Amino acid sequence: MSVPPKPVQSEFPVIDTDPHFNRVVRYARPSDWTMAGATAAAGPAIAYMWEKYSPSNASRHSLASTMRLTGAIGLTAGFLRLYVQSSMRFWGWSENQREQDMDMREMVNKVKRGEPLYGKSILTEYMQGVSARNSRYSQVFLHVVPWFNIVNHNEHGVDTAKYYKQAEAELAAEGKTLN
Repeated sequence: MSVPPKPVQSEFPVIDTDPHFNRVVRYARPSDWTMAGATAAAGPAIAYMWEKYSPSNASRHSLASTMRLTGAIGLTAGFLRLYVQSSMRFWGWSENQREQDMDMREMVNKVKRGEPLYGKSILTEYMQGVSARNSRYSQVFLHVVPWFNIVNHNEHGVDTAKYYKQAEAELAAEGKTLN
């Protein structure tokens, strides 16, 4: 028996309450990638600026190590920021029309091909439920504990009937039927 996700009031439609890691990254907008790049570049840029205006008189090796470290921290922070922004659209917490359209197209195509909507899993239903309960909305605290959904399961907090109805309508327009 699955535990349904707590309904959260949002201004925009919910696409998925526990999106898979791959979907979150695939659905990220170019503006998210730009923001991630700016965040990643900010760390080394600030470290360089501090060194210029208040020199530490450290060796070149130490400065190079500092720049590598701030670069790694910046890349991590940039990616986490991108991930949260994209996740918020799945949850309906920010404008998500583009993602709704992408989701509908992806899921309808899966229905037409006869594939499971959220992928195949080697886990038992119980373990899929455990995974869903542990990772649902985990991106809210991604800055504290980076926890991603990497498990295929069917507990996503949305009514999947809309995908089947759309697939049937499209197939009927083509003169075909759903298997």
